[in-house]
Amino acid sequence: MYSRIIKPPKDKSFFLFGPRGTGKTTWVKSCFPNALYFDLLEAEIYNDLLARPQQLENLIPKDFKNWLIIDEIQRVPELLNEVHRLIEKYKYKFILTGSSARKLRKKGHNLLGGRALTYSMYPLTVGELGKDFDFNHSLKYGFLPSVYTEDNPKAYLESYVKTYLDEEVRSEGLTRNLSAFSRFLEAASFSQGSILSVSAIARECAVERKVVENYFSILEDLLIAYKLPVFTKRAKRRMISHPKFYFFDVGIFRTLRPMGPLDRPEEAEGIALETLLFQEIKAVNESLGLGYSIYYWRTSNNMEVDFVMYGEKGIKAFEIKRAGKVSGSMLSGLKSFLKEYPMARAYFVYGGDKYMREGNIEILPVNNLLKNLPDILG
Repeated sequence: MYSRIIKPPKDKSFFLFGPRGTGKTTWVKSCFPNALYFDLLEAEIYNDLLARPQQLENLIPKDFKNWLIIDEIQRVPELLNEVHRLIEKYKYKFILTGSSARKLRKKGHNLLGGRALTYSMYPLTVGELGKDFDFNHSLKYGFLPSVYTEDNPKAYLESYVKTYLDEEVRSEGLTRNLSAFSRFLEAASFSQGSILSVSAIARECAVERKVVENYFSILEDLLIAYKLPVFTKRAKRRMISHPKFYFFDVGIFRTLRPMGPLDRPEEAEGIALETLLFQEIKAVNESLGLGYSIYYWRTSNNMEVDFVMYGEKGIKAFEIKRAGKVSGSMLSGLKSFLKEYPMARAYFVYGGDKYMREGNIEILPVNNLLKNLPDILG
């Protein structure tokens, strides 16, 4: 098991949300070995607590002083009322894991009204992998823990995607037309790292726009995709208004995106590298509590910066290219951004092996950035 950088609270209940396969259950069992554990994926406990949520109190030994873990809490949202009551009555400490916070909120639950903190579990980071980090392996298969332990990571990822279709989407009744949803996933993979056009995807999938909008909501509900907003703080010029789209893990993206004989591998690898950096900065930022909001920047005349991180620690701008050499035109987006935001720290990340500077832009090899990202963001 890999050591995770997330630091749980010592004496306060908390939620731990994240997609399946990111290691939530393994982590809570390892960090809290004496906790009382309830797995809502087990049919018997699920059926009992679904029928009578108040039965939870009877399953806890009298005068119990340790942590209580409820895994996949979103399967029985009504349990939150009982958890709330037990925290108030007995001062119990709960760890509530799940693959969707929005499902709970949509059903009218307020996540215990501040009586529990909220944390997120992401795929592994470069720092968590340590000596096991292999850039080419991660670029191809991503950072889910099992791709570093399975004999066949490609087969694991294919099974992972199917599992979400069959277990999550079907069991939750999120959509009745799984074949259309499967076509949508493939079409959405071609929007990875791009400005989102819901209408174009709807035409390609031959379904209504509202259906595609619902499909994107499903991906966000399951925490397997994100929309990245455009950075508009004190913008002096007209900006693009639509968000960019990313699946949460580069391995999932590459599994969903088909490669035909006319597709150039470098095209997919360029987006894969951008995805790898996105998931790394997101995981490091939130796991370490750095407090940045993440955006992209693009003007109406197509000057663009891949990622802009904005918070109390300042503004950090990142542009990333797979190329092994740097040309002046590659820096034009960062240069335009710095004219508007001269207080920002700007980084150009590339596939070469030399550290350089051009003006206020630091030019970093990708491995250098990945291994030093916590210090760069800190």
